[in-house]
Amino acid sequence: MTATPEAQPAPIGQRIDNSYAELSPQEQRAADFILDHIADLAVYNASELARLSGVSKATVSRLFRSLGFTDAQEVRDHARALRSEGVPLGGITLGSGDAGLELGHGAAALEAHLEQERSNIHRALEAVTDGRLDSAAALLARARRVVVIGLRNSYPVALHLRQQLIQGLADVRLAPQPAQSIGEELAGLGPDDAAVIVGFRRRPHGFTEVVDALRQLGVPVVLIGDSSAARYAPHATVWLDCPVDSVTALDSYAAANSLVALLASETLGVAARGTRSRISSINRLYGDLNELE
Repeated sequence: MTATPEAQPAPIGQRIDNSYAELSPQEQRAADFILDHIADLAVYNASELARLSGVSKATVSRLFRSLGFTDAQEVRDHARALRSEGVPLGGITLGSGDAGLELGHGAAALEAHLEQERSNIHRALEAVTDGRLDSAAALLARARRVVVIGLRNSYPVALHLRQQLIQGLADVRLAPQPAQSIGEELAGLGPDDAAVIVGFRRRPHGFTEVVDALRQLGVPVVLIGDSSAARYAPHATVWLDCPVDSVTALDSYAAANSLVALLASETLGVAARGTRSRISSINRLYGDLNELE
């Protein structure tokens, strides 16, 4: 009998929403401040939250207990855990006033965002200087067909990769198609084919089964994901680690799109002879179909 997965504790914002009506006016004041500055929970202590929200430290402590937390440290740990899982929490603000507390205003906020993007891209590209990118490109270039798989928030990255690969490779498929299942896209694949699985954090249930199915079919796999996908790396032929860290409320995929653009370019370079012929045919059809300006 399969054990039922243990339910995860609700995020603090949901806990506040569920109990808001039962909070005292002072507790609601503190709760409002927390909801407006939820990203800061990873660094604020109870005294700072009390001062900034205009209530007593005792009020903040009562609020935390009513929400199911022992103390401010547990709240900070909770906030860090949520963000590391990709849960949107707060973010930078370019305006003035209390909403800009996280990183300051205007240029400072943009500079922090730019620095994080630079760091992500640098880390992603530095990780492939050991020859992994070349190995992935060679694998895709010699494959009979390539299936690019992206589930949930990984889908746009997979779509971008497929659109670039199809410029030079004859058979590149995207899975799953909108509103479709994935099984029919995997049927018939084998060792002569290749799959690229894009698996960034907050992956849906079923990701593990897709990885297992490809392994059972003997399909070589290029796995692209952040560090949370590292546990699947032993089942991949090539593992490309790509960070999505962000100072904003949402994960950033700038490094991911940079990495897949480089992977596509390397792949088309390996398959140069066939690529040139295909690109020439595509350009002729663009003209015949009057598809581009």
